[in-house]
Amino acid sequence: MRRVRLLRDLSVHRTVAATAEAAHLTGPAVSQQLAALEKEVGMQLLVKQGRTLHLTAAGSLLVDHAEVILGGMAAAEADLEALRGGRGGLIRIAIFPSAARTLMPAVWRGLRDDSARGVDLRLRESEPDDATQALRERHVDIAVVHAYTLLPRDLPSGCELHRLLEEPVHLAMHPQRASRHGLAPGQDVDLAHFADHDWLMPGPESSCHEMTQRACGAAGFVPRAVALATDFSVLAALVAVDAGVALIPDMALPADTTQLSLHQLTEPLTRRIYALTSTGAAGQPHIHRILEHLSRAAAEC
Repeated sequence: MRRVRLLRDLSVHRTVAATAEAAHLTGPAVSQQLAALEKEVGMQLLVKQGRTLHLTAAGSLLVDHAEVILGGMAAAEADLEALRGGRGGLIRIAIFPSAARTLMPAVWRGLRDDSARGVDLRLRESEPDDATQALRERHVDIAVVHAYTLLPRDLPSGCELHRLLEEPVHLAMHPQRASRHGLAPGQDVDLAHFADHDWLMPGPESSCHEMTQRACGAAGFVPRAVALATDFSVLAALVAVDAGVALIPDMALPADTTQLSLHQLTEPLTRRIYALTSTGAAGQPHIHRILEHLSRAAAEC
């Protein structure tokens, strides 16, 4: 199983050096273990392409089985820990900014008031792709990510999904702009009517940028971006001075929305929020406790 685990880790890290660092081994030791595994299997598991190693069909098949086996081992460890009355441990969570701002204060408050105070929580703010990769590389225990109805996200191998909530995405504009278009507060809008407006958009490195591009593309136009920002609060502040319009998820809205006119789309656009854990890990008492607090916080949104 140690060799199979190394093969699984190599499928994530792609190089022997990175796999060795993650496993706290030397590069030659990893290469020797993988060569021994190939000999045991009797088939080639890896092929070198440039500086990286890629799985053969046999290697991919073995990794798929490894994910199931390692998940079963994690579940067994969780059951044993529960039997022992395990209460506590270090939990590392990666979470995107608006969810961190909305959910994590309630999670921390819940842990403070929890009679089982043994959980030591560590938080890092990460965009969904980075959070997912950190989970697969075992740098975090929980990744909170999102997916849009126009931009679904595949469930990574070796991971379990825990749904938290689904929220609408609003077209945000200044109230005077809404009034000029004869829109009442909260009235649904056809995105195609805003093809010639200035657009305020998330940065191109984010999936939220792609969400805006796809939504506008589905409405038949390419948005004219006059501002790009990584933080939705920046976009909301610019909407409040009528610099343009923006698509903003409900959770990312500022606390004070009096300077914004918010409208859902006639073709509804939503964002799904969920937590990812490694297969089998959710049964561990301390991880299960964090997931429960995340679910409660999401239910209160």
